[in-house]
Amino acid sequence: MTITITTTGTPERPATDLGFLLHKHPDKAQAFSTSHGRAHVLYPEAGAERCTAALLLEVDTVALARRGKGKGRGGAPDAALAQYVNDRPYAASSLLAVALRSVFSSAMRGVCHARPELPAQTRPLRVEVPALPARGGPDLVRRLFEPLGWTVTAEPVALDTEFPQWGDSRYVRLVLRSEAVTVAEALRHLYVLLPVLDDAKHYWVSADEVDKLLRAGEGWLPGHPEQKLITSRYLSRRWSLTREAMERLELVRLAESDDSEVEELDNAVAAETGTEEKPTPLAVQRRDAIVAALKESGAARVLDLGCGQGQLVQALLKDVRFTEIVGVDVSVRALTIAARRLKLDRMGERQANRVGLLQGSLVYTDNRLKGYDAAVLSEVIEHLDLPRLPALEYAVFGAARPRTVLVTTPNAEYNVRWETLPAGHTRHGDHRFEWTREQFRAWAGTVAERHGYQVEFRPIGPDDPEVGPPTQMAVLTLSGGNDKKEAKAA
Repeated sequence: MTITITTTGTPERPATDLGFLLHKHPDKAQAFSTSHGRAHVLYPEAGAERCTAALLLEVDTVALARRGKGKGRGGAPDAALAQYVNDRPYAASSLLAVALRSVFSSAMRGVCHARPELPAQTRPLRVEVPALPARGGPDLVRRLFEPLGWTVTAEPVALDTEFPQWGDSRYVRLVLRSEAVTVAEALRHLYVLLPVLDDAKHYWVSADEVDKLLRAGEGWLPGHPEQKLITSRYLSRRWSLTREAMERLELVRLAESDDSEVEELDNAVAAETGTEEKPTPLAVQRRDAIVAALKESGAARVLDLGCGQGQLVQALLKDVRFTEIVGVDVSVRALTIAARRLKLDRMGERQANRVGLLQGSLVYTDNRLKGYDAAVLSEVIEHLDLPRLPALEYAVFGAARPRTVLVTTPNAEYNVRWETLPAGHTRHGDHRFEWTREQFRAWAGTVAERHGYQVEFRPIGPDDPEVGPPTQMAVLTLSGGNDKKEAKAA
């Protein structure tokens, strides 16, 4: 079975950037082992104007039959002989979806260390699947993909071209086109919807499939008009799992409509188990500490660098002393969610003049970020590879030079207090590092000395006498002489 992804480009934005996004070099043909065969990635064409990546999956039919044992787990949807005679080696199915996740895992997560600005860029894409089982026909294919912004061509495949009277098979030749979509979004759409259309997963669906569905469906599944069908089919119609997924999707929808966090809303509706107050989530404590420090600094114009989905921007908008709040993030998708959270399209003119969202990378200097009173780097630095930290340091402290910079990051020493966190693991899969208090103080002290700032450190969360607080914050303030020079320069 095959799938191709094609993009076009210009000399300024060459189509061969697709190689960086997929983490597969266009000049190489590569092969990867999967749980049910061997996947090959190659580029039939690779130029500045047009580039096509192809994934070819060779299914090990013997292994598939042995694992399925004729009981529905091996993709045997129709008959007793289906475990031996079936379409699995030829038609796109959950086998192809698993291969996509295995071979393009970094691309699906929107990660590109070599070119970090690329994953957030939308680009024209054409996806072709020559043979796709579609239980529901071309109409269902369109109902699933069109709400996601795709132009859909789903041509039915005849049962036998020599006997047209037999009619069409349940397969279609699928072509998807979009003028503005990220590669990560496209891969997540395919990962979920290919097995939904096939409606016959090749593996046993366990409880962790709910988490996989919600991760891949983040940002698009909660509002999809066919959400219930997608959820039910993806989870192989297991009612208990489908109900759990639907409840969690509803929490996401309610949280977005109520401008609150899912965790906060989930806590609010959970059954009461006692009279003891529930502890304030660390994320809320962190925002409160940042807002308090910004008020203390007297800042009126504030940058939220790495703003994510806009939680801090939303909190700052509630206080009129902050006259301008600008959120900056490399992810266009995150900024889209932030705009929806802030209701920018429905915001009054006065309020709208106080807030802005900018797309940009924090490891590059940006003249738009100069002249602000304060900047916040909340849970940002640990997501960068250590060799890229000097670039961020110069962009923020050397070029933008706000009067006050707040930096928060996890305290690695506190990790031993998290009972569910295995030893040696970071708190988040995307964290490149987590520092002890000594390491963070050394880094912040060096930054302050190099760029003319003074620094103080504050705990966020319970300050354990042995291992310190869960989150550590550095408050860096321009020294008096440097502050005056900056004012004269401005």
